[in-house]
Amino acid sequence: MKKELLNFIKENKLSPFNRVKTPLKIEGESIYKTKDAKIIHNKVISTLSSGFHFSDTSNLFNFFDFSGSIEVVKKRQDFFGEINAKINGDFLGKINFPKKWWNPKYGIVAVTEDEKTFNELKKIGCPTKFLITQNDLDYLEDYDIVQVVDCENFSRALENLPQVVFINSIDEVYLERYLQQLSGWKDNINVLKENKISSEIDEIINELDELLELLDDGNNKLIKREDAEVSLIKINNEISIEIKSLTVSGELLFTMLSKSTMPDELMNVVKKAIINSGMPGNIYTKSIPVEIDEMELEELINKQNTKEHTGIAENIKKSADKLRKVPEKLERLSDLILLADFICGISNYITLAKEYPVEGEELLIENSSNLFLENAQPISFYLNDNEKCSILTGANSGGKTTLLEHIIQLVSLLHIGFPTFGNVKLPLFSEIYYFAKNKGSLNKGAFETLLLQMSKIKSGKKTLILADEIESVTEPGVAGSIVCATADFFIKKGCYLVIATHLGKEIQKNLPKYARVDGIEAKGLDDRYELIVDHNPVIGRLANSTPELIVKKMANSYKTDYFEFLYNFLNKEDKGSAK
Repeated sequence: MKKELLNFIKENKLSPFNRVKTPLKIEGESIYKTKDAKIIHNKVISTLSSGFHFSDTSNLFNFFDFSGSIEVVKKRQDFFGEINAKINGDFLGKINFPKKWWNPKYGIVAVTEDEKTFNELKKIGCPTKFLITQNDLDYLEDYDIVQVVDCENFSRALENLPQVVFINSIDEVYLERYLQQLSGWKDNINVLKENKISSEIDEIINELDELLELLDDGNNKLIKREDAEVSLIKINNEISIEIKSLTVSGELLFTMLSKSTMPDELMNVVKKAIINSGMPGNIYTKSIPVEIDEMELEELINKQNTKEHTGIAENIKKSADKLRKVPEKLERLSDLILLADFICGISNYITLAKEYPVEGEELLIENSSNLFLENAQPISFYLNDNEKCSILTGANSGGKTTLLEHIIQLVSLLHIGFPTFGNVKLPLFSEIYYFAKNKGSLNKGAFETLLLQMSKIKSGKKTLILADEIESVTEPGVAGSIVCATADFFIKKGCYLVIATHLGKEIQKNLPKYARVDGIEAKGLDDRYELIVDHNPVIGRLANSTPELIVKKMANSYKTDYFEFLYNFLNKEDKGSAK
């Protein structure tokens, strides 16, 4: 599957260096048929993506599209199952956008006599000259490096130019462009060298690391005017000290003055001082005091620059085969970095949630913790052929909505191939409809819209319907009947349903066949009169009344006649209805 993921990265032009997440055209059809369901699925992806360093990494989840094949799901589970330890990828945060900084410090031009070759060279972006006459050769004197390709008539004349490098093919021309591209990767390569993450990345890094040596221009080895001037001072100081220890006869002094020549004794002192300086002897005059021979120094600097430039060009030419592969290697490395970020980012979750959900005809959740919550209470819940619908009752903030979203979360994890916290068995649903709680006001339009949406549900054994307080969009008197009728209709169509509602008592009176009432209830009040809520649904039992507990809390907190009277009244009413 690694190969398929890398192909997905390449085909969609994903990169760790894309500033914003690349928009992708999703070809497969989503199993989530409502906007509310898609929002929860996207929340799952966002939560799983929290450990990624690059904006494009989360796009890899699009590779794991919704599949109706359990074989595909198991193949994905096997792939993620191979991740058996948390992989620290914090160093990936040091990977930065490659910025080219190296440029050849010499003027370079490519020349040819062939028109077709000339057109190809221009495409490369290297300065190019088409040789036609002998006068064109004069144009080349301004360049430090002249790369020659496909030249027969001028080859002999070009051989006499010290800056000429003969190239065998167009592919070898201006290899400096590959070195420029590589220079931007130098810091990233050093980061990856220090942090081993995969054998393939290590192999590429080792190959590229050898080429980084070509970025060293070697200018520190060249003789500069400043070096010659510093050495000149040392030379003359040494000569001055040596002369003080010599005894010069009057005859030698007369000869030196009359013939403007230097006696051998003094010449030897001068030559020795120049040799001790380590500098080339021809750039200094053999005189007292010693001076710089400007012509010789200028010629030396020009020659060594030419030699240096051609030397660098020759070294680049020797590495031509490796340099031509640089773009391909860097592109592969980029893909591998993105994949590494994906694997590292999900490794912590994969190693903590070790139980992989299985496919089955029933919906079974045992001690499953919600991915969205910290220190979540494990939840158990089920639906099957005999109990296809749960009418979920309970207090506000008790966990009804959370359970609906938890189910969507588990479906998403199953299709992606991820493990879950707890034991989970699910049908491989092909259609999921989630109708979230209406946050607007009660109105005719909202009610008609909801009914229209439900009329378009594609019913069947692979359809799951989740509805959260759908009674809120219509009048209380008829709401219970509509919920009952809706449940009965879709149960007969073979669908699974979970309907969260506050109309448990009304629905219980006309409960459809194959449906049950479940409750997430408040158990009571703690020592501080705060609600104690068991978020685990009690199968087959209507949740206790929360308003009574809230009134009890208020009565104990405020100690007023009103709250005490209200609490006693509700308590009597509740006992009366129980009889």
